[in-house]
Amino acid sequence: MITDHTRSRRSHPCATFLARAGVALLTLVAPLAGATTVRMDTALGPVDIELFDTQAPRTVANFLGYVRRGAYDGMFFHRLMRGFVLQGGGFAITPTLGSPIPTDPPLVNEFDPARSNLRATVAMAKLGGNPDSATSQWFVNLADNGAGTNGLDTQNGGFTVFGRVTAPSMAVVDRIAQLQVVNAGGVFANLPIRQLPPGGALRADDLVVVASARELEVGPGTPDHLRIFAHIEASYPQYATPPGALVQHWEGYTYRHYAGTDAYLGVKDGQVWYLVPALGPEIGWLCSVADCLAQAAAAGY
Repeated sequence: MITDHTRSRRSHPCATFLARAGVALLTLVAPLAGATTVRMDTALGPVDIELFDTQAPRTVANFLGYVRRGAYDGMFFHRLMRGFVLQGGGFAITPTLGSPIPTDPPLVNEFDPARSNLRATVAMAKLGGNPDSATSQWFVNLADNGAGTNGLDTQNGGFTVFGRVTAPSMAVVDRIAQLQVVNAGGVFANLPIRQLPPGGALRADDLVVVASARELEVGPGTPDHLRIFAHIEASYPQYATPPGALVQHWEGYTYRHYAGTDAYLGVKDGQVWYLVPALGPEIGWLCSVADCLAQAAAAGY
């Protein structure tokens, strides 16, 4: 059972940059044409979620409402059941570990067996015994959890799948899913942490915090360089950090400078280029815009 913990609890206590051979093509399932994509920035890399805008419109609108008013900025993933789900959307970081995110009215369930709780899909958490109780909390399926006696497609009216994590971002989710889990009491009994705090009290740096959640400008009609940048940022967070840097122009290049790693990624004359001073002083060729764009599109960007 995936429970909305906010309301059920009683108390709250490239060897080189991008590899010269080109960007790896990663796909789980075919991308959605024109889907809204939300990016959640974490210290381990961005978690990009393609939303099922037309298949689950009420649930998507609810989720975007939280995103657009900044309710998920400062959120942390508060529950990890290894091999099952990674859950968030319930608590924002505060000096006392976390405070509940204010919620909108509960949703009417939009479960559809055509949208099963498969690996990489994102679904709403809710209260036990009440199919129409989802508010702000959601989870990523770490495995195919839909079928079987205890499958999420058959419990509590079915858990509404309303999106999926892109293929590059599932690598980030899988890294989170390998973190240490501690029992911090109450609803934080399965809390994933990046490190043990030296003084005993958990701090923001110890948790997997979403620094910001925002809609990405990707998909048909989006400028090619933005789609390529978004894909590479998700695929190689160890170099393109922080993602979403200001787009700049110089000597014919349209580029981003990633201050966290002092790396540059740009397009010029139909080609994609990179520069990482720590690896070498020369601007390196990555791939053609056409090839990088095809790979981005195949991965959902």
